This record gives sequence, C-alpha cells and structure tokens, in this order.
Amino acid sequence: MPDTRLDRIDRRLLDALQRDARLTTAQLAERVGLSPSPCARRIRRLEQEGWITGYRARLDRQRLGLGITIFVQVRLSQHQDTLVEEFEAAVREMPEVINCHTVSGGFDYLLQVAAQNLPAYEGWVRRLQKLPMVNTVDSSFAIRAVKEDGPLSLVGTA
Repeated sequence: MPDTRLDRIDRRLLDALQRDARLTTAQLAERVGLSPSPCARRIRRLEQEGWITGYRARLDRQRLGLGITIFVQVRLSQHQDTLVEEFEAAVREMPEVINCHTVSGGFDYLLQVAAQNLPAYEGWVRRLQKLPMVNTVDSSFAIRAVKEDGPLSLVGTA
C-alpha cells in the first residue's frame, strides 16, 4: 500500500502547483530545494496517488461573455434515489452550471451558474424549473467576486 502522508516538500510542491501549474519541473525543484529528477518523481507520485487530480486553465468569464454569476439554491419535491440521480444527471449536462453541491439546511443543492445576461439566465432557470423533481428555486446574483479559486490550505492536511 502506498504511503499516503504528505511531507513538507510534498506540501510545498502542491502549494506551488495549485498557484501556478505552468511552472516547469526545474522551477518547482528550485522552489522546494530538490534537483529536477527527484522533483519530477515526486510530482508523478502525487498524481498517481490522487493528490493531484488534474491541471486546467482558468478562463476570464467576462471576456468570454459570461457576465453574470448566480448562486442558485434548489429544493427537490421528493428525495427518491431515482429522482435525485435524474436531477444530478440533468445538472451535469447543463454547461451554465459551473459548480453544484448537495447542502444542508433548507435547500438540497447549491449551484453556481455563469450566464451571458439576464435573458440567458431566465432561459436556463426555466429549463431547470421544468425538471419534474424541482420544487423551489431561489437565486442570488453575485455583485462582485472578492475571492475566487483560492488555493487550498495545506496546513494540517494528512
């Protein structure tokens, strides 16, 4: 069974990569005090063990014409397994939904939606409301992002 603990160097590598995944192995090695070969082996191990689940570019929503962000709370009418699975499958297929979480409290789900404008959002929310298991939809429009896509805190992990 592989060792699943993170040491100080692993944490520093993960921190550097989540802040800038385009760093070269040589740049990462310099930041964590290793030579490039052991650094590359550590990164490969962190990927293989599932600590690193992927790499992706962050895109500018405004420049892409996705000018509004909406947080949408959804309550289902029933919680039968098949209805929950159908709802979640439908949400996964909606490109406007960029995050979806099951939550505690008065609602069942919290969705983050990116839309071009109010008419585009209205069209999307009408599609959502047509899902037979959806009971209540409550929307909050983001005025301004204070912090987005922040790095995960690696203090006290594993």
